[in-house]
Amino acid sequence: MSQFGKQIHSRSRTKRSGNGKRRTKLRDKKRSEMGNYFTATKLAEANRIEMVRRRGGKETPALKHAGFVNLLTKQGYKKLAIKGVADSPDNRNFARQNIITKGTVINTELGKAVVINRPGREGNINAKLVEA
Repeated sequence: MSQFGKQIHSRSRTKRSGNGKRRTKLRDKKRSEMGNYFTATKLAEANRIEMVRRRGGKETPALKHAGFVNLLTKQGYKKLAIKGVADSPDNRNFARQNIITKGTVINTELGKAVVINRPGREGNINAKLVEA
């Protein structure tokens, strides 16, 4: 993962355009158009936040290690410890590696909860209880 590594987020070059002709690339992607690398938020004892530089010099928090979750209950939000990762819809290996993304089902003291935000972009984890 180098600083100038390629992040390819574009249309497939193997598919046809509208008239049956293969698509041709008009130009290369500029460095300003590159995306960032995936922030794999790992399960840990405590939260660890790193500031990431965005376009225009803006800095946003990225959660690298997560230990606590803001859990939405009927009484309001409660800050609880995360016990483990149960399931991940993004990738089944994320649950094995304890990587937390949006939609991941985590185990807490009050039961299972679904992550409703993007921890790698917002710097915290918000979740709601799963109705069992």
